[in-house]
Amino acid sequence: MDVPNNRSSVSEFILLGLSTSQEIQIFFFAVFFLVYVAIIVGNLLIVISVIVDTHLHSPMYFFLANLSFFDLCLSSAATPKMIADLLRKCKTISLWGCMAQMFFMHFFGGGSEMTLLIVMAVDRYIAICKPLHYTSIMNHRVLTGSVLLSWVVGFVHTMSQMIFTINLPFCGPNILDDIFCDLPLVLKLACTETYVLELLVTADSGLLSFICFILLLISYTVILVTVRRRSSGGLSKALSTLSAHITVVTLFFGPCIFIYAWPVSSFSVDKFLSVFYSIITPLLNPIIYTLRNKEMKAAMRRLRTQHVRSRQIF
Repeated sequence: MDVPNNRSSVSEFILLGLSTSQEIQIFFFAVFFLVYVAIIVGNLLIVISVIVDTHLHSPMYFFLANLSFFDLCLSSAATPKMIADLLRKCKTISLWGCMAQMFFMHFFGGGSEMTLLIVMAVDRYIAICKPLHYTSIMNHRVLTGSVLLSWVVGFVHTMSQMIFTINLPFCGPNILDDIFCDLPLVLKLACTETYVLELLVTADSGLLSFICFILLLISYTVILVTVRRRSSGGLSKALSTLSAHITVVTLFFGPCIFIYAWPVSSFSVDKFLSVFYSIITPLLNPIIYTLRNKEMKAAMRRLRTQHVRSRQIF
């Protein structure tokens, strides 16, 4: 039976977060603070390097800069609040703050980044399998349209779930056993039947993530098979190029599938996966792409040299 909307009496949620001793929480505070700083610095370096360095003005690095921007926004949606909560005894978040967290987490980490990773896979397919037509296919119009598409898909993906969630009645006690607000746990706190909405979340986030992950793995396999048929020597080069993409795709889709692909009524969100999804993945992406990419490392060295020279002048 539906419970009348009693939102006015419940205006915040309690986040249990990482329920450990105060000493361990202080340790986590220091670790996550340093990790978050590394996320900001690492992803900003990639974005700035791609914008400033003309050697990186190519479709692959254009998409990489956008991926870094999405990672930066994804981490910033929940990580600062989580870090601050580690120093608080009472970890609360307002109702609208909770809704905002869910919106931006799904907008940047769900539809937008998911679409961008698919676009990056298509870009690699064209670059490796159709190199002679790469420049004409991946022109400025296509690049701009692809990024705009990722933003639109992210917005549609998020609003298709949030438009129903935002009007749910919550009567309390609103206790979330996680580090940030997320749809599966928030739906369980609603004072009404949410079975259909839970299925929508499972299909929209979980099943979609699983299908996209499988399609991406198939596309990478097709690329490697195609390259092997043409030249055995080119296989190692293609594998080296795609290994970073495959690693990033696995790190991104793995937690998404485990968090959302199971029915919400019987699957509890794992805090480790939440931390991995919101903090570790945005940190690993710039590390993976920079450490394995000679052009990116060279661009960052040139950027550092320019910075040192400008400081010496002034």
